[in-house]
Amino acid sequence: MFKITKDFECDYGHRVHNQTLNKEYSLDECLVCRHLHGHRMKLSVTLSAYTLTDDMVTDFKHLNWLKQFIDDVVDHKFIIDMNDPMFKVITGRDTDEVGIVTWEDLVEFGSFELDPTTPLENEILESFVVVDFVPTSENMSKWFFEIVEAKMEQLNVIVDSVVFQETPKSKAEFRRSK
Repeated sequence: MFKITKDFECDYGHRVHNQTLNKEYSLDECLVCRHLHGHRMKLSVTLSAYTLTDDMVTDFKHLNWLKQFIDDVVDHKFIIDMNDPMFKVITGRDTDEVGIVTWEDLVEFGSFELDPTTPLENEILESFVVVDFVPTSENMSKWFFEIVEAKMEQLNVIVDSVVFQETPKSKAEFRRSK
């Protein structure tokens, strides 16, 4: 099997509202991931094929849409779970007032129509990516996998795995089931 990998980077913020720790392993009970904080994300997408088309798994340019998606939708945004108990405090909105960003919407670069009454409201709403999962590295790797898989299916390219690197020393991987 042939494999290629392409990397992407951006900055984002999040909060892991359901974080718990076992003091025996973590050495303390400080729940820092519950705080609003940010990271420099590195995303590695590995595609595979049993046979080559034009001597390639696919052209690396066929992933340009993903770079644009990351730049337009994720970069410098705060990713927040719609079920976060602090959702309204953080966003200033009820969940029914903002669009939930699902992977189905994003495959087609769906955007949510904002009808703000003030420029400040527009800036606030554009600052968030609202999802229906806790934005941990594990869940983010799966989210990106599903986005890439739905798009690359159209080219008959297999998405082998997505590695979501939250920090230089911490990463999670979502891999195709065998």
